Amino acid sequence: MLREITLGQYYPAESVLHSLDPRVKLFGTLIFIITLFSANNVILFGAVLITLIGIIKMSHVPFSFMVKGLRSIIILLIIAGLFNLFLTPGKTLASFWIFTISDVGLKNAVLMTSRMVLLIIGTSLMTLTTTPNQLTDGLEKSLGFMKRAGVPVHEISMMMSIALRFIPILIEETDKIMKAQMARGADFESGGLIKKAKNMVPLLVPLFVSAFRRANDLSFAMEARCYNGGEGRTKMRPLKYSSLDQRAYICIAIYLIVFYSAKVIL
Repeated sequence: MLREITLGQYYPAESVLHSLDPRVKLFGTLIFIITLFSANNVILFGAVLITLIGIIKMSHVPFSFMVKGLRSIIILLIIAGLFNLFLTPGKTLASFWIFTISDVGLKNAVLMTSRMVLLIIGTSLMTLTTTPNQLTDGLEKSLGFMKRAGVPVHEISMMMSIALRFIPILIEETDKIMKAQMARGADFESGGLIKKAKNMVPLLVPLFVSAFRRANDLSFAMEARCYNGGEGRTKMRPLKYSSLDQRAYICIAIYLIVFYSAKVIL
């Protein structure tokens, strides 16, 4: 289960998406999220789905690698679907015990679950094709206008980058602790969901100790290198837009115009 979490991982490949400036990918992801939650009928939702499939093809990231990240949140998807299915009022389609399924509830359950699946795949596609350093630089450049209001943009971008970088590290650390405790007789597989959750409690203390130790080592390393934030710092690889990035912006703009034009018509 832990190995199936893909958030924060980078998948190296030679593709158009990997070559794009991180600012383009951040903007494209934002537009994707906006259009995903703006789609209110089957045609618009299908257009968003087809667009996402096309982008996945362009990324050269195996679809099976992306989908396996959904297994770790399958319970969350089920809960969200059931809440929408049984707790949304509307025309009754079926009823049993204290539960009632309405037409609006069924529609909302399918729509919400589908949106969550596409949202996770779409956002993970950005991290899979962008290194943490590129993501930090892209966020800092994109939010640079907020510096005038006194917002510490560089520090915020750095924290987000470190958080994403630590996700696979902590997953690997948890896996090592689980294997060490299983070698000493611990059982993490048997029993129901509640028992499995209780069996995971002994992992928390060593995991927190390891996480704080890594954070402490990182802070010492940054202080030893005289790190003092983004003011006056230079970049080894400054971000520069290429003709490919300009064409990507044009494609995003066309997609947005076509989407909202179709929404008005439909």
